Amino acid sequence: MTAGRLSLLAAAGLLLVGGTSAQAADLGGDCCADLEERIAELEATTARKGNRKVKLEVSGQVNEAVIFWDDGFEDNVGVYTNDASRTRFRFKGDAKINDEWKAGYLLEVGVRGANSKRFNQDNPTGGPDNTGLDLRHSTWYIDSKRLGRVWIGLTGGAGESITEINVAGTGDVAKYSDAEDLGGDLALRRSNGDFSNGPTLGTGAISIRRLIRAGTGNQPGEGRRYNMVRYDTPEIFGFVGTANWGADDTWEVGLRYKGEFAGFKMAAGIAYGEATEQTGTGHTVGFECATGSTLPGGRQPECHQFGGSISVMHEATGLYTNFAAGIMTDDRIREIIANAEEDHKFWAIEVGIQQKWIPLGKTTVFGQYYNNDGGTFSSSSATFGGANPADRVLNSELDIYSLGIMQGIDAAAMNIYAMYRHVEAEANSVGGEHVQFEDVDLFMTGAIIKF
Repeated sequence: MTAGRLSLLAAAGLLLVGGTSAQAADLGGDCCADLEERIAELEATTARKGNRKVKLEVSGQVNEAVIFWDDGFEDNVGVYTNDASRTRFRFKGDAKINDEWKAGYLLEVGVRGANSKRFNQDNPTGGPDNTGLDLRHSTWYIDSKRLGRVWIGLTGGAGESITEINVAGTGDVAKYSDAEDLGGDLALRRSNGDFSNGPTLGTGAISIRRLIRAGTGNQPGEGRRYNMVRYDTPEIFGFVGTANWGADDTWEVGLRYKGEFAGFKMAAGIAYGEATEQTGTGHTVGFECATGSTLPGGRQPECHQFGGSISVMHEATGLYTNFAAGIMTDDRIREIIANAEEDHKFWAIEVGIQQKWIPLGKTTVFGQYYNNDGGTFSSSSATFGGANPADRVLNSELDIYSLGIMQGIDAAAMNIYAMYRHVEAEANSVGGEHVQFEDVDLFMTGAIIKF
């Protein structure tokens, strides 16, 4: 019999001893067999670890919403996984090596039904390539109290979420600085109802996210998860530094702060990174350069970016504000398009109030504004109607306004929410064409429950 079973038998024995004397007198020779059967039932319904040395914590969340949209000529409604903080499950844990060192791991898998950031007018679910399971983290680490932590594997680096810091937690609903998560792949329409590339959607139509970053849709200054080696310093007065390298020559450095003082709580961070890797099939990039592929002569793209954000809340009143900004510069885009605008910039702000006005939990009311000043992309995946360089986007302007409310339900570890978003966009082609696109309106309501 294993040590675990002996422990369970001992606990069961204590329960039996606590019963009445009449019940104790009825115990016969079959008592242990009955306990063995009950223990087997418990083991069959309990999450088990592979060994007793490494801790195992299972957690996750489900985040689903109903989204209504109107692009000026067409409208529709559907149920989607909210990619602002999508449904996921994770396994994490650690093991103590000695008083100084420990080892740990993180394995996290995202789950998407219909995809809130990849659906469009012709693909109401955003699938199949952007639905189902996706691997978010698969990494182990070695940690020292004095020296810091080293990670190896698939995870986020110094730039991951650096432009999305938010002490109010409204990032579970809609990130103030990441516009693509809600309807990002909706194609923008001209005043006559056509898309940028013609009356039918096809490929190459300019969408909301294509004006932010041609491939990934991430805002300038923001990193992403990729295969890396990462180092985090120990926390010093609330500050933690990070440096990482991976994805075939992407590197980043950053600094984050979290603390409380004089009745305020604050979180902030900045990061800088450089990338020299082409995008496309078989290439995993830390962040995407505007050139997007190899240059003449087989040379690789080269770009750098800087981004950061700050979030401050007055604890007594619940008033708070978030601010983020970033810039990405493509150092070689002009080798492809001579008059290209090499800088891509954004800034965003959120203001709100968070208070426990009702017993259910905290209520958060917030407003957001996002501005993206887009530069030139060499990719032909978003054009003004053709594959010629003159049809590509030279520059663009994107303005987004949002209003939302989030209600906590503490007893269920749940937040329910509703939000309205208004999108305005315009763009110029390399060849000189200017388009003021039709406005897009979206309304979303849903809930996230964590376990």
